[in-house]
Amino acid sequence: MAFGLIIIGDEILSGRRLDQHFAKVVKLLGERGLQLGWAEYLGDDPARITATLRRTLASGDIVFSCGGIGATPDDHTRQCAAAALNVPLVLHPQARELIQERMTDMARAAGAVLDLQAPDNLQRLKMGEFPQGAQIIPNPFNKIPGFSVQGAGSGAYYFVPGFPVMAWPMIEWVLDTHYSSLFHQLPWQESSVLVFEMMESTLTPLMETIEVQFSPVKVFSLPSVANGQNRGFIELGVKGEPEQTAAAFSFMLAELDRLGAEYRRS
Repeated sequence: MAFGLIIIGDEILSGRRLDQHFAKVVKLLGERGLQLGWAEYLGDDPARITATLRRTLASGDIVFSCGGIGATPDDHTRQCAAAALNVPLVLHPQARELIQERMTDMARAAGAVLDLQAPDNLQRLKMGEFPQGAQIIPNPFNKIPGFSVQGAGSGAYYFVPGFPVMAWPMIEWVLDTHYSSLFHQLPWQESSVLVFEMMESTLTPLMETIEVQFSPVKVFSLPSVANGQNRGFIELGVKGEPEQTAAAFSFMLAELDRLGAEYRRS
């Protein structure tokens, strides 16, 4: 089981809006001792969204999907989720109540009389049409809920709006309500150094040796190109279970010394 993230919207792929969800979800998971296993970006293409949801629902992972759950013509996520599950869209009774509460609040604030049968209010109710069997995710910002469905095995899918002010507290609620038993279950350490003016090809045998001798510790190498203000360097590091990672890091430093490398702690 892994945590996955899907971010949906043409505006992200076209660059009209910058994605903020990826970094925030990584942070929310990290604060709880969890890690993001994978992420995908999708445009507003119903066939692609449906195929992606069908594939990832079968993975058994815990997946957050941000965007496309509104009721305008460019919102397809609710319909695609139902298609991926082969179930109909139905108006969730609790979602209906929450949306009507929101409409009541808006009418009261405007000093207007609420007509629940007005076409625009009936359209708003479509935001509560979820795949049959879905559960709601509360939205503390404006009461319009998201929804969740079960995936394969113990996996689950959580659909939230694209607006960060709504999506982020909803994701936090899901994590704290459903997955607190997973928090900080896997001790984790990451240690690295900046190695100056050395080629990755020179360091590759060392990286391969570390991954063999200290498995399942992982090695990472992040090069930075030299410019007028900074020298070129490679951030070379190891990550994994703390005791093994500490041993791998000590070995790595000793081998860098043997190679005559110039480095400093990052």
